[in-house]
Amino acid sequence: MNLDFSDDQKFLQEEARKFLEKEQALSRNRSVLENNSNVDLDLWNKIVELGWTGIRIPEEYDGLGLGHLELCVIAEELGRFLAPVPFSSSVYLFTEAIINYANEEIKSNILPKLVNGEVIGTFAVAEEMKAPSADNINLSSNNGKLNGVKIAVPDAEVATHAIVVAKTDNGISLQLVDLSSDGITIEKQENIDESRGYFSISFENVDSQLIGDETGGWNLYEFLINQAAVLFGYEQIGGSQAALDMAINYAKERYAFGRQIGSFQAIKHKLADMYIALTLAKSNCYYAAWALSTNASDLPSASATARVSATKAFQLCSKENIQTHGGNGFTWEYDCHMFYRRSKLLSLNIGSLSNWREKLVTSLEQSNIN
Repeated sequence: MNLDFSDDQKFLQEEARKFLEKEQALSRNRSVLENNSNVDLDLWNKIVELGWTGIRIPEEYDGLGLGHLELCVIAEELGRFLAPVPFSSSVYLFTEAIINYANEEIKSNILPKLVNGEVIGTFAVAEEMKAPSADNINLSSNNGKLNGVKIAVPDAEVATHAIVVAKTDNGISLQLVDLSSDGITIEKQENIDESRGYFSISFENVDSQLIGDETGGWNLYEFLINQAAVLFGYEQIGGSQAALDMAINYAKERYAFGRQIGSFQAIKHKLADMYIALTLAKSNCYYAAWALSTNASDLPSASATARVSATKAFQLCSKENIQTHGGNGFTWEYDCHMFYRRSKLLSLNIGSLSNWREKLVTSLEQSNIN
């Protein structure tokens, strides 16, 4: 079993890092926060031109036809630079749902437009301030007409289409919606990281198209969320690595009492704890990426393990980065707070840490039974 990335994948990651550094993605994040604009469309358009949105889309639909591992290395670099773009909402869940479950007519219409940027997707699940489940989905779909409200929908302001988890008379289904349709109202919701906008969407007799079957939508969603957990894990280790690097560099440059603060044992302990948490998260994410790329049977437990360890690593690294910077770490002028904001957002965006711990326990129990 080889858990390392290939030379081509490492080259792709290196080029992605050079691009995001050249485009000053981290500075763009700060600008988005200062202007309260939620997204940097100029950076997004450049990403579209590079073909990143088509990494997983088959060549017959104008995509690159690559695998999940290529998507993982891109996700890590986007996380490293906190890129303020709708990549995760459009690519991790929406695009994967279309590739895996849509009929040929929808694929032929939507996938090429995702590649060229004409379509930006998002995924609407939550309706209450708790982890979504099949039991608390109340938005209804009757003969393809949607009625109800979804909350915490990422990038809905710039998205052109959404896949909505809806309740039917026969079960849970996934419904594709054009967000320019009549009967849709989108309102902004406040969150801790305004470089990733979240919105509520109200549906009133809105036309939709079925994705997959009408009764098994929740199982389809669970599969998609397990895939997304791996990709978000890579975003989190990218952010964790950047926070650790910031802390190390500051510890080398900052002097107190005539010594580098990195020479003090208290700072050494902080940096060591950050490194250990990040290394563990990387190990778990590497295995989860292998499970994702090979469609292994233990993907649910692998993705949950990656999600839990990556979430804990990013929370620790972003917090200790602030502490290492001392009083400066709490100021707007330093970038520490941006990583802390993103760590908090990513710790909740597809379910809380406790929710994923429960998923991990459940998946391990199932594997032991089987």
